[in-house]
Amino acid sequence: MANDGHPKPCEAPVDCRVDRPVGENIPPRPWVSGLRVIGLVGGIASGKTLVATLLERLGACRLDADRAGHEVLRSPEVRQAAIERWGPQILDARGEIDRRRVAELVFSPPPDGPRERSFLERLTHPRIGQRLQEEARRRAAEGYRVAVLDAPLLFEAGWVKLCDVLMFVDAPRQLRLARALARGWSEKEFAEREGVQESLESKRKQADWVVDNSGSPEQTRAQLEAFWRRLVG
Repeated sequence: MANDGHPKPCEAPVDCRVDRPVGENIPPRPWVSGLRVIGLVGGIASGKTLVATLLERLGACRLDADRAGHEVLRSPEVRQAAIERWGPQILDARGEIDRRRVAELVFSPPPDGPRERSFLERLTHPRIGQRLQEEARRRAAEGYRVAVLDAPLLFEAGWVKLCDVLMFVDAPRQLRLARALARGWSEKEFAEREGVQESLESKRKQADWVVDNSGSPEQTRAQLEAFWRRLVG
């Protein structure tokens, strides 16, 4: 356990708890009865998707905010609101909202970018949250005890309050940037996206558990297995 109030990177099999207890001492929140929710936070391209996949293999179900966001953008009411705000040029050749064009708008310099980003968040976040809650209830009814919430804007959207445990996925900036470039991002896009999110230091300070994802998948899996034993016994 950290003695300075900060979580520390995990090197399995070290116990990487921080100041808030992880495990049976944390009752499920009333969001969905009987379901503990692990919220994943970290920098862009830190490896949250890998961590979510490994937690699924250990027995968790995944609540995927990015997938829910795609579904929300395809909904008729959101499509219409986007056209009214940005014009028909916001649609792609299939007549669906073009996410890249939206990104160009909402990550443009002030004052336009922040204003359009605020509009998009007001339009989509409540709908995404509703879909996540419906999915959580469905999974709890299927018998799952643990869910992992993989959301790019966990703090910014207010979904952090739905989580019983916060897990910070750590990786050096240069490694994360290399991963983002391999996905086809530019360094400018990487900096813009990360610049509008809660700071990494703030996320790390609020985390209950830190996973070092700068090594191999096997090393990450070993850390998660230690965490899982602590969480579910």
